[in-house]
Amino acid sequence: MTALTATTTPAARPALHRGGLLRAVLRTHRTALVLSLLALAAATAALVWLHSLENEARAGVSACATPPMDGLPSCAAVEAITVDQTYANGIAFLATALSWLMFPVAAWAGGALVGRELESGTAQLAWTQSVGPLRWLAAKLAAPAALLTAGTGALVPLNVWARGEADPDLVGDWYYPDAFVSTGPVAVAYALAGLALGALAGLVWRRALPATGVALAASLLLHSLLERHREDLWPTVGRTAPGSIELPRSAFQVTWDTPAPHGVRISHATFHPQSHFWPLQYVETGLLLAVAGTATAAAFLLLARRLP
Repeated sequence: MTALTATTTPAARPALHRGGLLRAVLRTHRTALVLSLLALAAATAALVWLHSLENEARAGVSACATPPMDGLPSCAAVEAITVDQTYANGIAFLATALSWLMFPVAAWAGGALVGRELESGTAQLAWTQSVGPLRWLAAKLAAPAALLTAGTGALVPLNVWARGEADPDLVGDWYYPDAFVSTGPVAVAYALAGLALGALAGLVWRRALPATGVALAASLLLHSLLERHREDLWPTVGRTAPGSIELPRSAFQVTWDTPAPHGVRISHATFHPQSHFWPLQYVETGLLLAVAGTATAAAFLLLARRLP
């Protein structure tokens, strides 16, 4: 019996360590996990409900006539419809929540995930119990990164589905900042960048409150820079014509110039057509993932340099 125990215990121990660290991370941050799952469930239910309102909401912003004629509904009936405002407000709120997800993620990662554990000594205690610092950090980042990718990655197509035919009078034009971020892979990349920046801030400052502030500031700077220079991430289309130029509403206008040499009025406009949505999404996603990768690598290098 003694020999059997001696041969089976070492084989079982590595498996326990491999899964135990991830379980410990989830258990330590179970409150954040539960709140995140509840928020995901609420957002999913809200998007399904908003999708059910889409047709009625579109009718609320349609053309009308008094009396009704030529297939146009009565204006009195259209004015009585209030679901369009409910639909528009709901879509706008969820788009904003997805677009600004990186801020609570960065604050949590800097303050609770890394900064508080270094400040309290919990991390150092874990390092003395056969869990190396680099492995500890890998587990700290892997679990939330997987959950953020899965959760945000599921909400984005649901949001696109709930927007339906994307009537700009209801959901905003494709180039509106919140609409742009919440309808493509950029939303996932922002969340991962916030996680990496927060973790790096936690390792640099090693205290919860300063790390939270720095993570928020870094996220705000990144978000603002990309939003301000989004139009420069892909070559624009130019159009020049005598007189004035009328661009379609779907055009993301960048510049507009109307010089008048020798009394001849010539207009010039540069813009992004709607077909540039995906190139802009891919470039911005790539930049954000590069930031996330760089911040993650810096966090591991910093931790390795601080080891005895």
